[in-house]
Amino acid sequence: MKQFLLIFALAVAIAFPTAGDAVAARLVADVDISSQTMTVRKDGRVLYRWPVSTARPGKVTPIGTFRPQRMHRKWRSTIYGSNMPYSIFFRGPYAIHGTGAVSRLGRPASAGCVRLHTANAKRLYDLTRQVGPSNMRVRIRH
Repeated sequence: MKQFLLIFALAVAIAFPTAGDAVAARLVADVDISSQTMTVRKDGRVLYRWPVSTARPGKVTPIGTFRPQRMHRKWRSTIYGSNMPYSIFFRGPYAIHGTGAVSRLGRPASAGCVRLHTANAKRLYDLTRQVGPSNMRVRIRH
C-alpha cells in the first residue's frame, strides 16, 4: 500500500506541477490575464514584458503552471484554420503563439491560447529552444 501511495504521489506531482516548479525553471513565461501581459524571466531576471491576448468572453485560457508539451515553428490550427507561428503548446490544444492580429494585443481576443506579436513569439520560442523545453515553464494567473 505504501508503494502504491508513493507512486500515486509521484504521478500527481508530475502531472500537476506547482508554482515552485516555475521558480526552479531557467525560463518562465508569466502571463497575467488581468493586465493582458507576459513577463519573461530567465534565471530570475526580467528580460521582456509584452502585451498578449488571452481568451475572449465565453472562452477560457487555462490557469496554472505548465511545461511545454511540444513546439512548432510553423503550425496551423486544426480547429480554426489560422496560422500559429512559433507555437509552444502547454496544455492540449492551448499554446503561446504569434499572431497577425496585433491590434488586438493587450485585450482578451483569443479562443484560449496566449497570442503574442510574432517577433516576440519567435524570441520566446528561441529562448525556450536555447534553455531546453524541460527548463521552461508557462505560468498563467488572473
